[in-house]
Amino acid sequence: MSQQANPRGTFLKIAELMKSQVEEDPDMTELPSLAKVMRDHKVSRGVALRAFGLLRQEGVAEPVPGERWRVVRAGAHMDRRPLDQRIADVITADGLKVGDAFPSASVLADRFGVSRPTVTKALEKLETAGLLGGGGQGKVRTVRAVPTREERS
Repeated sequence: MSQQANPRGTFLKIAELMKSQVEEDPDMTELPSLAKVMRDHKVSRGVALRAFGLLRQEGVAEPVPGERWRVVRAGAHMDRRPLDQRIADVITADGLKVGDAFPSASVLADRFGVSRPTVTKALEKLETAGLLGGGGQGKVRTVRAVPTREERS
């Protein structure tokens, strides 16, 4: 019979390691991916999720739908609005007008630090809302409407 590590308490050790990484690196904004934690520590998905859950309870990190877990730092301002609302702000932040070309999903994925499919879903919401037009594979999205102040808040 082979010797195996006792899984009880493993998630506590993993959480402590990730917490020390966060404390040592003040520039760290995201936790490693779930797959990386599972691979590096040779644990199941459930054990890794328990470690992430413990970090959430302790206020070290928080889940972000469609993205990696975000590190929570005391006093740091984080934009917690949904991605489609943050992308809509690109129109006013970049000074775009009706008819102007909107940045591609790849550019937005780099800008917001998320995957292209996640950006694509957010862009589809903005198209449905009537802010963007065009789109689709190989087509340039254009600004259809500039959001008013009430729509942005």
